[in-house]
Amino acid sequence: MTPPRPVEPPTEELTRLAGLHGVATSYSPSPGRTVPACAAAVVAALAALGVDAGTAAATRAALAGRERELAERLLPPTVVWWADEPRGPDPATLPPGTRLTVETEQGESRGVGDLLPPGVHRLTARAPDGRTQQAHLIVAPARLPTPSGRSYGLLVQLYSLLSHRSWGMGDLGDLAELSGWAGRDLGAGFVQVNPLHAAVPGSPTDPSPYRPSSRRYPDPVHLRVEDVPEYAYVGDRDRVRALLERAEGLRAAVLDKGALIDRDAVWELKREALGLVLEVPLGPGRRAAYADFLAAQGEALEDHATWNALAELHGSDWHAWPEGLRDPRSAETARARAELMDRVDFHSRLAWLTDAQLTAAQRTAREAGMPIGIVHDLAVGVHPGGADAWAQQEYFAAGMSVGAPPDAFNARGQDWGLPPWRPDRLAASGYAPFRRLLRALFRHAGALRIDHVMGLFRLWWVPQGRPPTEGTYVRYDAEAMLAVLVLEASRAGAVVIGEDLGTVEPGVRETLDRRGVLGTSVLWFERDWDGDGRPLPPERWRADCLATVTTHDLPPTAARLTGEHVELRDRLGLLTRPPAEERAEAAADAGEWLALLTGLGLLRGTGGGLGTRSEEAEIQAVHRFLLRTPARMIGLWLPDAVGDRRPQNLPGTWDQYPNWRLPIAGAEGRPVTLEELAASPRLHALTDVLRAGLLGDDGGSG
Repeated sequence: MTPPRPVEPPTEELTRLAGLHGVATSYSPSPGRTVPACAAAVVAALAALGVDAGTAAATRAALAGRERELAERLLPPTVVWWADEPRGPDPATLPPGTRLTVETEQGESRGVGDLLPPGVHRLTARAPDGRTQQAHLIVAPARLPTPSGRSYGLLVQLYSLLSHRSWGMGDLGDLAELSGWAGRDLGAGFVQVNPLHAAVPGSPTDPSPYRPSSRRYPDPVHLRVEDVPEYAYVGDRDRVRALLERAEGLRAAVLDKGALIDRDAVWELKREALGLVLEVPLGPGRRAAYADFLAAQGEALEDHATWNALAELHGSDWHAWPEGLRDPRSAETARARAELMDRVDFHSRLAWLTDAQLTAAQRTAREAGMPIGIVHDLAVGVHPGGADAWAQQEYFAAGMSVGAPPDAFNARGQDWGLPPWRPDRLAASGYAPFRRLLRALFRHAGALRIDHVMGLFRLWWVPQGRPPTEGTYVRYDAEAMLAVLVLEASRAGAVVIGEDLGTVEPGVRETLDRRGVLGTSVLWFERDWDGDGRPLPPERWRADCLATVTTHDLPPTAARLTGEHVELRDRLGLLTRPPAEERAEAAADAGEWLALLTGLGLLRGTGGGLGTRSEEAEIQAVHRFLLRTPARMIGLWLPDAVGDRRPQNLPGTWDQYPNWRLPIAGAEGRPVTLEELAASPRLHALTDVLRAGLLGDDGGSG
């Protein structure tokens, strides 16, 4: 990456042109402060949108063309009608006498005054001067229904949840077991997991679930091989036994020998086992079900499977493939697909099998009495070299990466290495890629968490090769993105949770709330920032949110309360201030919260000062506090239930810390299996607090 260069503000013409394409020329890192965007970043963002602003003459020509286009068009590419708002374009924007008609998804012709069903329809405008224009019309319910009643649930990184049946990492069989047990025995209403998107293959595989190859398809590494029906009919039982022995070795290495979770070793083993399983012919019913799945998935699955087959030969970054194979629609790709049909079918079958086990996990959760079931997680983007970026190239902004601007917490900004969607291409397609993505996720979800939900409104684009400080915001049509989200979630009967932590643009939380998208509230961040900065009393928390004590990116509660998270960062050289200052601040932060808990009567059966309190009692107390808030959903970070000290992810580290590779462990650091979790007195004591509180028998001052 080249070093930062002086920021040159955009010219007046460039500013006007950028505004017409949703590209910002300034941003506000804090209230009352405005910073100009780098002109080069604005020019680069426009170029990624197909607009030439490389010279003053090109900028003037592009500006004139855009203004002419907007003046002449009758309709924008996508129009949104909410059920609670007046329908139809503003008459002032259309020539007098313009006639509007609608063709519904079902192929019926309607007038704009007719009652239209929710869906994505075709709107046609015919002006008296002969001009005709069509647009996608998204008709969406006014808002998503509020979850009925309050519930609590478990938050877990699935890979970290090993059982005595896992092959070295948690799998979908473990998820079903956890959900069935938590729903029936613990009274939990949901289980939230990390993104289960397909990872970029390679050795080593990037273990982060937030930089996947594809968000449209799950990763078959999560399959429970023994639960595939054809497994029972594999003929070579000697090879099966050998595979099971190797699986036992992977499991024992993690659980008994302190090894990290080795995703690559697990996948190597499962891939060999699944190769045997897929040699077993499908029965007539299974064959028909597979054919239905292929037909329903269509080109999207064909592309995904083709990319995986090609990646086995040419590597996992399609930019380095032979030129003809870089285009998913080329004749060369079609020939390669035909030649690799066995491998294409292999990866298609894996997608089908994973889909079936995800469906089974959600069914198990609902049958266990969970009102929501599995909460899946949608990452903010995909790897630039992966399957989605290859198959949907026309929808991604070439040469750009998503990140975050400099702020009070990170003066250098952030570059996440994820290509952003092009808002113009999304609008032109009626947001078809977003709709298909949501439908794929809602197939198995009782709720969906959207990482960095602010990305529905705008994203910080960083030109490749430049530092994050030299980026700029690009705006998306949030009304259309939200309409699609509400439409697809309502069709699926699912809840939506937006991860809206950190710096949020004014009005975003209010807009999400108006449409029924729940927010995310984390105890350590909930302070009276507009007042004295002290912990926010429970009655002042918002109701429409998922409230938690911690997350996968934060220290477990036991480490936070004892200050062990500061010691970890000190050992890794991550502190930006003297250790004594960091320790004092951490102790003061925990002390303020514990003082509030004591004042509310939530710390029970303890005595003495901060250092003599029972750790378990303190963790129970912070969850009693969550019960005191009006939050509709309360999340329990599963490692907190057994006193785990280690964060699953430590932002700002790569090789220094084993991010995304740790099993759930107890207070002493020994891994804890699913079976041991189910028998843990400490866990049951904490879940009893949550269950009783929701029944009205706890959370008070007794």
